Amino acid sequence: MASRIPPPGSREGGYSPPADVNDPFNHGYYDEPEPTDPYRPRHETYASASSYDEHERFYGGEDPYTHPDTDSDRDVYPNQRFEPESAESLNGKNVYSDHSSAPFADFGGAQFGGGREPYPAWSAERQIPLSKEEIEDIFLDLQQKFGFQRDSMRNMFDFTMQLLDSRASRMSPNQALLTLHADYIGGQHANYRKWYFAAQLDLDDAIGKSQNPGLNRIKSTKRQPAHEKSLKGALERWRQAMNNMSQYDRMRQIALYLLCWGEAAQVRFVPECLCFIFKCADDYYRSPECQNRIDPVPEGLYLRAVIKPLYRFIRDQGYEVVDNKFVRRERDHDAIIGYDDVNQLFWYPEGIARIVLQDKTRLVDIPPAQRFMRFDRIDWNRVFFKTYYEKRSFGHLLVNFNRIWIAHISVYWFYTSFNSPRVYQTARGNSTALTWSVTALGGAVATTIMLAATLWEFSYIPTTWNNTSHLTRRLLFLLVTLGLTAGPTVYIAIVENSSSAGGQLALILGIVQFFISVVATLLFAIVPSGRMFGDRVAGKSRKYLANQTFTASYPSLNKQARLASFLLWFLVFGCKFTESYFFLTLSFRDPIGAMVTMRITTCRERLFGTALCRHHAAFTLTIMYIMDLVLFFLDTFLWYIIWNTVYSIARSFALGLSIWTPWKDIFARLPKRIYSKILATQDMEVKYKPKVLVSQIWNAIIISMYREHLLSIDHVQKLLYHQVDTADGHRTLRAPPFFIAQTEKGGSHDDFFPQGSEAERRISFFAQSLTTAIPEALPVDAMPTFTVLTPHYSEKILLSLREIIKESDSNTRVTLLEYLKQLHTVEWDNFVKDTKILAAESEMYDGASPFGDEKGNSKADDLPFYMIGFKSAAPEFTLRTRIWASLRFQTLYRTVSGMMNYAKAIKLLYRVENPEVVQMFGGNTDRLERELERMARRKFKFVVSMQRYAKFNKEEHENAEFLLRAYPELQIAYLEEEARKDGGDPRLFSALIDGHSEFDPATGRRRPKFRIELPGNPILGDGKSDNQNHAIIFYRGEYLQLIDANQDNYLEECLKIRNVLGEFEEYRATGQSPYAQWSMKEFKRSPVAIVGAREYIFSENIGILGDIAAGKEQTFGTLAARSLAWIGGKLHYGHPDFLNATFMNTRGGVSKAQKGLHLNEDIYAGMNAFGRGGRIKHTEYYQCGKGRDLGFGTILNFQTKIGTGMGEQMLSREYYYLGTQLPIDRFLTFYYGHPGFHINNMLVILSVQVFILTMVFLGTLNSSLPVCKTGTAGAILPNQGVCYNLYPVTQWIQRSIISIFLVFMIAFLPLFMQELIERGTGRAIVRLGKQFMSLSPVFEVFSTQIYTHSILNNLTFGGARYIATGRGFATSRISFSILYSRFAGPSIYLGFRTLLMLLYVTLAYTTPYVIYFWVSILALCVAPFFFNPHQFSFSDFIVDYREFLRWMSRGNSRSHNNSWIGYCRLSRTMITGYKKKKLGRPSEKLSGDVPRAGWRAVLLSEVIMPIVLAILFVIAYMFVKSFPAQGQTPPSPLIRIAVVSIGPIVWNAAVLLILFFISLMFGPVLDSCCTRFGSVMATIAHILGMAGLIGFFEFFWILELWNTSHAVLGLLAIVAVQRAFSKVVISLFLSREFKHDETNRAWWTGKWYGRGLGSHAFSQPAREYIVKMIELSLWTSDFLIGHFLLFMLTPPTLVPYFDRVHAVALFWLRPSKQIHAPIYNIKVRKQRRAIILKYTPIYFFVLAVFVALVAVPPILHQVIDLHCSLCNSL
Repeated sequence: MASRIPPPGSREGGYSPPADVNDPFNHGYYDEPEPTDPYRPRHETYASASSYDEHERFYGGEDPYTHPDTDSDRDVYPNQRFEPESAESLNGKNVYSDHSSAPFADFGGAQFGGGREPYPAWSAERQIPLSKEEIEDIFLDLQQKFGFQRDSMRNMFDFTMQLLDSRASRMSPNQALLTLHADYIGGQHANYRKWYFAAQLDLDDAIGKSQNPGLNRIKSTKRQPAHEKSLKGALERWRQAMNNMSQYDRMRQIALYLLCWGEAAQVRFVPECLCFIFKCADDYYRSPECQNRIDPVPEGLYLRAVIKPLYRFIRDQGYEVVDNKFVRRERDHDAIIGYDDVNQLFWYPEGIARIVLQDKTRLVDIPPAQRFMRFDRIDWNRVFFKTYYEKRSFGHLLVNFNRIWIAHISVYWFYTSFNSPRVYQTARGNSTALTWSVTALGGAVATTIMLAATLWEFSYIPTTWNNTSHLTRRLLFLLVTLGLTAGPTVYIAIVENSSSAGGQLALILGIVQFFISVVATLLFAIVPSGRMFGDRVAGKSRKYLANQTFTASYPSLNKQARLASFLLWFLVFGCKFTESYFFLTLSFRDPIGAMVTMRITTCRERLFGTALCRHHAAFTLTIMYIMDLVLFFLDTFLWYIIWNTVYSIARSFALGLSIWTPWKDIFARLPKRIYSKILATQDMEVKYKPKVLVSQIWNAIIISMYREHLLSIDHVQKLLYHQVDTADGHRTLRAPPFFIAQTEKGGSHDDFFPQGSEAERRISFFAQSLTTAIPEALPVDAMPTFTVLTPHYSEKILLSLREIIKESDSNTRVTLLEYLKQLHTVEWDNFVKDTKILAAESEMYDGASPFGDEKGNSKADDLPFYMIGFKSAAPEFTLRTRIWASLRFQTLYRTVSGMMNYAKAIKLLYRVENPEVVQMFGGNTDRLERELERMARRKFKFVVSMQRYAKFNKEEHENAEFLLRAYPELQIAYLEEEARKDGGDPRLFSALIDGHSEFDPATGRRRPKFRIELPGNPILGDGKSDNQNHAIIFYRGEYLQLIDANQDNYLEECLKIRNVLGEFEEYRATGQSPYAQWSMKEFKRSPVAIVGAREYIFSENIGILGDIAAGKEQTFGTLAARSLAWIGGKLHYGHPDFLNATFMNTRGGVSKAQKGLHLNEDIYAGMNAFGRGGRIKHTEYYQCGKGRDLGFGTILNFQTKIGTGMGEQMLSREYYYLGTQLPIDRFLTFYYGHPGFHINNMLVILSVQVFILTMVFLGTLNSSLPVCKTGTAGAILPNQGVCYNLYPVTQWIQRSIISIFLVFMIAFLPLFMQELIERGTGRAIVRLGKQFMSLSPVFEVFSTQIYTHSILNNLTFGGARYIATGRGFATSRISFSILYSRFAGPSIYLGFRTLLMLLYVTLAYTTPYVIYFWVSILALCVAPFFFNPHQFSFSDFIVDYREFLRWMSRGNSRSHNNSWIGYCRLSRTMITGYKKKKLGRPSEKLSGDVPRAGWRAVLLSEVIMPIVLAILFVIAYMFVKSFPAQGQTPPSPLIRIAVVSIGPIVWNAAVLLILFFISLMFGPVLDSCCTRFGSVMATIAHILGMAGLIGFFEFFWILELWNTSHAVLGLLAIVAVQRAFSKVVISLFLSREFKHDETNRAWWTGKWYGRGLGSHAFSQPAREYIVKMIELSLWTSDFLIGHFLLFMLTPPTLVPYFDRVHAVALFWLRPSKQIHAPIYNIKVRKQRRAIILKYTPIYFFVLAVFVALVAVPPILHQVIDLHCSLCNSL
């Protein structure tokens, strides 16, 4: 059996047209007339009222079907496609069946034979308030009055009817329409109603005459009685109006809203703007002007007049036209008026008052009924403004999370200042008053943080109408608080230090000050800043209503969950503050005492005397304080992880989800649970034994696994229910031995499944998941309709044969098929067995064997099957192998075939629960199948949004076509371009096709069912959200499931769909009208907006990296989500999540789309839903499959995307609202669940750096001062003369190292616990063991740095972009130079600088604890190489070395894509940006668009920080050099450092200047004959630069007289100074970069003319001179670092068989299954041999030179006694 592709004869896989031929506009699948009656009269609705001619009629037209319709169309017309009735037909024939009058009670049962209604639940006999025709008339009428597009109107009509059909199938039609109106327009939770009151339009409408909202409004309402103004009264009037509205009017409002929405394109992202458009349209519709209008408005008017101007405004914010092309503007978010800014204008009456027409009239001054017709005259450019500035700065962290900083820094101050009395005590000794007062300064610290946050906040919010008054009030209050919390200290310090102490007064003052401080700190740490002085969250004032409605309508938690939420944070902070006090602060008390009393007297420095060096202990202590503060932050996260894990596990036990439930219970009770939970048995008359029903479900699951080749036929036999004869001659069902074996002792799984197989995992999860409480299922015909939506860009649809059986490139050692066979051995064996059976069958049918005449089924004969899965190259056999591989790879085919299991599940459930259906069709399986299909189609839709479908190449097109033929119900939405006749911008359309759409003979493409014009190119953002948005109008039903193109689903999970949809709590239909009274309980609860689900990472068994990715998903997507959802902190970030489609689409859609800012588009949907009152739940019992990135590079690309996306989130207004408005417990849940994780990563990396810096300073003390020897308990031994006690500091250092180590190790706790409760102790230990053996901690350290780097980079420079995540297997070896260029900036440079510091620490301060840091820091340098497949193969290593040398040296005489110079320029442009002038050179394609970074951000990270570091290292070096050597004061260390660090730069400058003049003189002459002239000049320069650097290093080595520790410290200072120099020059002195690299080549060749530089040709040489100076020093450092890395990797490369061991660790494949060495052809082998012979000696020669330069001088130093007179003066 083919894998998930049915046999040729079956319904599903046939490629001929489907059975439903009467398929008017290819959508009414259900209106197929009775087979016996092909010509049924049709209703005419609009007899003559329409002004269209006959061809444009909505009904009528000739009947195109000339053949009688019989049961099996396939036989009648094997190859014919059917034309639709007419492009305009609005659901074709209204076919009514005579015998479809089933009463509702039997709704579904008696209808099987008859009703072919398209919307069966909305049929005449069910007392429907409006017939289908009347609803149609409403749509036609609106289309003519407003000029909507025909196709859009047809689409929205079908949309509405499906929605009504979905609701009416579980409640009365009347109620269905009522609740729909309540959801869209008037109900308590309708966004439109909320907006209507937030924007105070009730005042506008209540007054009845048009006047100026805002200022004049108050005057004009004075005559009104007070209650008229009150919100309550207005709400009550609204409810009465809604209650009294006719069902016709309700339907008309829904239709108008949906028609406005259906064509709104980008305007769908601005929901309140859409509400405003709808309001104006509704007002206009009711006006006499509209009602009396006879002529229809031209089609497309709405798009042109209303949507297009808005679309253009939004587009022009981000794009400009250059050379007739749209180019991204160089603007950052704070200069772009984005979707949110546009939307927020409509929140306030003052905003709406800003809307002006071109003649400067305000729209609000026009009567409401006439506003809509003036939309085309609105001048939108003068209307909108920024409502929140997303400036790039770290201030956002301060403003949004100020409570976190206060809670930590203030408490740290309280703790530490109390324990540092020696720092501030008076000369007279202890002063209690001073202790109270200094400790109380913690309150002043809190107030200062608040002040800073408030000042930053001023810069993010425009000072318009009502935004900043509360900030001003807050600022004044804070200044007063600062006086109260800091003022007394000044007085007390003066008094206490005077001759007579301050006495009682000072003490009382200090105590009062302390308590004021504590109160202030608590207040600031707990109360959200948005609720101080003008409560924007719960204030009663109307002016805050919009803010409350759209940003702070947080759904309330039930009492139990809220209590749990408070308890969690009480436990976390209780443990944290206790542990921090005893472990961090008390242990810090002695080191502080030791350092404060340290007086360094013996030092003297040549220039500064004792001025600097005697304060060295104070400098060190300051760094130690900072270090302790960082650790103070880290352990909060530690406790959060611990308690969150405990909570989550307690929750899973409470839900009944754990392995500790006995197996017996899980499996023995499975049949009962299937019956009670999966089947909707509550309303069924029990005519059949439960066993009969359960057996059908269970057998279907097992057979589906067999079809997917997860089980062999032997396993299947043991797992199925079998019919057996009993002794008395009856037939009975025998349960599979599987259930029984589980109840007996010693029943093992291995008899039923292959051990550890996918089948075992799936059945175990299915059985386990049913132990939890899950919502009841509704009968299939009453379940709601839902849609699965998948965006697709260029992901693989189906693997081609070439991709499967050929290596992808020369670095890949294995074909994809080989690799998949090794990963899925069992499944491949099953597949091969199947194929052989099929091949044998085809032999029988065809008579002659297609495989030749061989007889005898020998093993050799079957070899092709085992190798590639087929022996005959016939397409049907190769296709099976392609499908088998595609279903085990991350392809769209896998996703589609997985999700299509929903249709199978619905058919199966319908058949099992309604046995009478089967009986009614007797033996006619064809008709039964059609009935089941009809039900599946009615309840489930699958839309793939294939943005590029129209531009697919031949192969992609064939694959898409294959999908449509295999799954005719699949719908594909795509973008279609149509050139204009006048040559303007092409018109774009959203189009929809499915497998029933017929082919257009002219184009050979399918004809779309709907084709809706868009206002312009819909892809304005990062792509994914825009792609979802253009296709969203084609979804149907009430719920959406968002799925990515790398997911999978399984039949047994799809069977739970009715239970999952029950989580939305909309099943219990009540007869009560939502408008009867507001206080109705069921209409009052916050609606459920999102239901999250688990993901299973199916790539987890693909070696260490796949496992790490899976583990992350397990801990975050399952373990954390479980507890977060419970305490109300889960936001939407998963892709099996289900959305309440009406809720989300009336609030801005399923994702946000501003380019860059909304990079992680889906989490914004969650924050949006959460802030607007939607609940977000999480289900434990349902899961989808999901693929993750599998290569080191692609995983880190994904992490970079997450990191930069988090950086963008920090800037977003959503974070601002959540951070400043959430109550404390919800805020902490949000913070630690989302941004806190990333900020913690940043702090971990910071802690390591600060720690090593502290150690460097302590090392300088330890190596330069006489340190006291101590006894066992730390007591100083007697008779030591002058010595310094560093014992307490050593103790503190060891404790801190343990603390950092713990923070790191605790990260593995959640994974271990999750594995423990789901798979048992053994597996948890094995999994963790495998991870540690494969060095996963190394990867964790590295990925922490990548997260940190990407966030910091993003907050500094911006440039977040969508990175397409890699979907392939990481079997290719990546060359050294590529890895180096990718990871040098993010990690390797930092790693090497830190290694140098660590080297000094090891030399100057020996403690065994430092080993942990060596491992961590080495990880930063070598992780990319360690996780590179086959990194340690010697031949590849040498080939890499050659490639590295070439990479370093090319790109100087002609431009090269992959060169060091290109890499260097690219990293520089982040700061400089590119020149804007387009100078069209071919090499411009090497660069993307990079804007110049903002100077504020650059100042801190690129100027101040490097200078500070340089100063610190210079101070450390100067201290070491301020002690006499051989009895005399050493020469000035400052001058020595200056000479050695600036020397190489001066040398480079001189070399470059000389070479510049040489190339200028000879270049133009020699260039014509010697093309390599530029390269030769560059080579000379680089060799001289290298020589200069090495020369200066050796010179310094000699000056230090080979004192290693001093030399290393000096080297640290030199590196820091040079780094600061180059950063400052690049940041402050360089103009923008050209996009091409002509200037680089001009510099070396001396040819400056003809380079396209224009007037820049005169200024550029000077700029290029500065650039070259820096480039030369950067090149030499990269050359050295690259070699050091290679030297580090050399020892393992030389160990025999190390490559094998490494591969085992990486891929988790046994050595016997290892990937073979690559097989090269003779030519390549010769080349490689030549390279290895040539470069091996070169490499080892360089290694020897390096060793000689570093090691030989100190060895010879013993022999040569060097008398260096220069050493004493410099």
